[in-house]
Amino acid sequence: MTTPTATMRLCLDELLKKQQISRYELAKRTGITYPTIDSYYKNKLLRYDTEVLLKICLALNCEIGDLIKISRSS
Repeated sequence: MTTPTATMRLCLDELLKKQQISRYELAKRTGITYPTIDSYYKNKLLRYDTEVLLKICLALNCEIGDLIKISRSS
């Protein structure tokens, strides 16, 4: 039996484009530093901070499922 593998990625780039908001504007709205927003935008993280995710969701008026996508492969 093979164990399925999955990857998780943030879709922050898609959400910002859809809402026509820049990373800089998101940083201002959330109080999160631009370098942190940029790391989430470019998916350069190994661990996600729940407080940061919450602030992003509140600022973009979205659910966590809109921000995080899981891709499964077997």
